[in-house]
Amino acid sequence: MDETSARPLTPSLQRLADRFRAGDSLALARCITRVENQTGGFEDLLHALHDGVGRARRIGLTGPPGAGKSTLTAAVARLLRDRGETVGIVAVDPSSPFTGGALLGDRVRMDDLATEPGIFIRSMASRGSHGGLATTTREAADLMDAFGFDHVLLETVGVGQSELEVATNADSTVVVLVPESGDGIQAMKAGLMEVADLFVVNKADRPGADRLKKEIEVVQAIRAGSPMAAAPAHHGVDFTAIALAGSNPADDGDDSGGAPQIPDWEAPVLKCTASTGEGVAELVERLDGHFEWLEKTGMLDEQRRLAAIEHTRRVLERAVQRQAATVWTEWIGDDGQSADQVAGSPYEIARRLARRLGPGSEN
Repeated sequence: MDETSARPLTPSLQRLADRFRAGDSLALARCITRVENQTGGFEDLLHALHDGVGRARRIGLTGPPGAGKSTLTAAVARLLRDRGETVGIVAVDPSSPFTGGALLGDRVRMDDLATEPGIFIRSMASRGSHGGLATTTREAADLMDAFGFDHVLLETVGVGQSELEVATNADSTVVVLVPESGDGIQAMKAGLMEVADLFVVNKADRPGADRLKKEIEVVQAIRAGSPMAAAPAHHGVDFTAIALAGSNPADDGDDSGGAPQIPDWEAPVLKCTASTGEGVAELVERLDGHFEWLEKTGMLDEQRRLAAIEHTRRVLERAVQRQAATVWTEWIGDDGQSADQVAGSPYEIARRLARRLGPGSEN
């Protein structure tokens, strides 16, 4: 068989794929388990099911620990389900230091949704990933997408400054903060300003919510070069209207008769209290608006193209790491005391081992 051809599935994997395509949610769960554990043949399975990927809207929810991401994720899922749409949820939890599995805190907080028809929840362990997502999170989302869910919600582990990876795995990224999160400048330092398509100040019934909302708006305006855009009206003068005048590309005075340009997306800052559902409907409405903007501007296809490229790189790196692990195991031996350990410098030995990975690998 040609090396570029996909390997056929084993009989057991083929049966699993057939059950998956028939809509068996237990088969979906078992597919995700194979992917998460990187069980033999899991990439062949992903390849076989890949033709169904690309239909679901992917929404990422990120932010610092304690921001209420799980509660907000559950509230968004419930509202989407009330609209008659199906939802898959990938909730990334910290890894157990003993088993490597997820601690399942998110799953516990979403327990009331677990038996809801049309909603599928899967907790995954971060397993040392520093991007806020497990290394196989995207592949789990791909499986939910191929299974036919209308929406896939990706909730990050909540590790603060390193949670930026979610932006490459979601169509829309929601950054969730609470009044206790600190000021808007700190949010910008964490890099969250760059990845946010929408900001949510959750637990807005607590003191400081309005202040945090305003600070984020000020930081956004400074970054956009319009620091007065977020300034409150003073002595009857509305600085917001002045700062934004003429900023819409569709209103640039061009009377050429061409189609109006679509204005850039400006991430809204919303307030909500997820525990009571207050403000969640507006969030979902804004998410709808962002997805429509992505489609109209062509950004949806571009984002997904770049995400596919990045994922391909990661799959390649994973393959190389597996091969390197095999070479290492062969070299180190069962007792971990290879004779080569005293035969030269670590760099010389590493170059010699790298040659086993293929031409040029030792450079």
